[in-house]
Amino acid sequence: MLQLLSHLDSSIILAAGNLSLTPILSFNTGMAVNTLTGFSLVSLLSIGYMSWDWVKPTMLADSPGHPFDSFQESPIIQPPHIIFILTDDQGFHDIGYHGSDIQTPTLDRLAAEGVKLENYYIQPICTPSRSQLITGRYQIHTGLQHSIIRPRQPNCLPLNQVTLPQKLQEAGYSTHMVGKWHLGFYKKECLPTQRGFDTFLGSLTGNVDYYTYDNCDGPGVCGFDLHEGENVAWEKAGKYSTILYAQRVNQILASHSPQQPLFIYVAFQAVHTPLQSPREYIYPYRNMGNVARRKYAAMVTCMDGAVKNITRALKKYGYYDNSIIIFSTDNGGQTFSGGSNWPLRGRKGTYWEGGIRGLGFVHSPLIKRKGGLLAGGNLSETEGLDGYDVWEAISEGKESPRTEILHNIDPLYNLARTGSLEEGQGVWNTAVQASIRVKDFKLLTGDPGYSDWIPPQTLTNFPGSWWNLERHTDGTRKSLWLFNITADPYERHDLSTLKPDIVKELLIRLSQYNHTAIPVRYPSEDPRGNPDLNGGAWGPWASDEDEEEEENWIKMGGHQKNVSRPSTLTGEVARWDRTHDSTDSLHAER
Repeated sequence: MLQLLSHLDSSIILAAGNLSLTPILSFNTGMAVNTLTGFSLVSLLSIGYMSWDWVKPTMLADSPGHPFDSFQESPIIQPPHIIFILTDDQGFHDIGYHGSDIQTPTLDRLAAEGVKLENYYIQPICTPSRSQLITGRYQIHTGLQHSIIRPRQPNCLPLNQVTLPQKLQEAGYSTHMVGKWHLGFYKKECLPTQRGFDTFLGSLTGNVDYYTYDNCDGPGVCGFDLHEGENVAWEKAGKYSTILYAQRVNQILASHSPQQPLFIYVAFQAVHTPLQSPREYIYPYRNMGNVARRKYAAMVTCMDGAVKNITRALKKYGYYDNSIIIFSTDNGGQTFSGGSNWPLRGRKGTYWEGGIRGLGFVHSPLIKRKGGLLAGGNLSETEGLDGYDVWEAISEGKESPRTEILHNIDPLYNLARTGSLEEGQGVWNTAVQASIRVKDFKLLTGDPGYSDWIPPQTLTNFPGSWWNLERHTDGTRKSLWLFNITADPYERHDLSTLKPDIVKELLIRLSQYNHTAIPVRYPSEDPRGNPDLNGGAWGPWASDEDEEEEENWIKMGGHQKNVSRPSTLTGEVARWDRTHDSTDSLHAER
């Protein structure tokens, strides 16, 4: 989720469920903001959440007060078109304006003319980021706090969760999704077109071949994964997905009227593995010694070209002047597959900054307009959202209501052997994987994941001679860390032994959040999900009889609190059946 912390500067927050378009409009172009932000599309338009004020879609608030204060006098304005572009596994260092060796001229220009989010947080892997994006809720409140949704798992974004596109439809928007879903598909009700999107072209699983759209979930379990709406799109195989998806956006814009507000969610597969790119994009990087980095760079530049084509289409068909373009990556870069998060610590699949500090910016001609609520919706069904309305913080410089971000609590992840309730000062069992940031300070417990600082992969040999230059070990195994992220964004100075009072304060906050968590939903794989039983393609397989299991999960606490969490007060950590779980599920996410 995009989330804004008060002590930092301004940033854009997509307030989960409170998609507030207003905040972005107060920025001057070319501005970089350092306000702490989080990830959530319902929230993404405000820092940390794009705070969306659910009011009437034609209302414009001219005053700095609450939008309803000027309801009677507010002139009518055309709601803005919203283009949300999400890339996959693009690292913090993998964009031109962060000093990268990769060419991204379009992204650099859009960011320079818009608002850069330079203190912006996402999740370390795909499914949690996408769930927060589309619901505006922490994953501990949706049951998706552990790992990702696997292709054969009978699991999806809970059907009792209201989504951003559903709320936008209520506000009069035409909604479209292009690209990677990865929020589950075991039954028809889980599909994008059942969750608020009018149209969908893309893949349902986590990664596919860029040309053939095949995906294997283990030896001999392979299937085709490209869908148009709720049908398999066999005929579209053969075209590189980044180009195919950009062309689909162009088609949507060409066939739609700019008079109706439009929401397009473009979730590129790029730059996730497999490392594949059209040959012409590899040529500029032919002298780059590291082969993985060379292919990865080509994929990023191809994606940059796709964004250029989308921007041109917005201008060509008359949308651009009333459009908001939001750009984000879903998690940190995978350093073993060409990505780079330098100079941040860690990589994709970890709770170090390299895994969760994202790339993000907002670009729009509307940013030049001072004040005003350009769009909104119905305030119903927004209770329980984890986002904040930070409009006054952004537009007037007032203190932000956002002072903290919960990165996650995962009770199923491998327990740290050295963790204990005693180390957690009797408040929290530090064996449990968790992370939270409150104002300047970030706390990590359990096993946060791979922790090296990895320089850009520009040399021929990998790992090569430079590998040990930044290799890091703690000397003793740890399960508790504290960093002042404002002063030490690279997480080089652990303060956990120097500031026990702050450690305890953050441990208490973790415990409080844990008391609001719902049970983890991570079922065993279902053999009926094998594509061979579905005509050779990935797709829904569950029958009506499976509805009872979903209903039972909700009744057992899927929408309640205080269920299935580590017993931090007694020192005992609940033991779960791990027969379905990878020993390194976070790190091995595909």
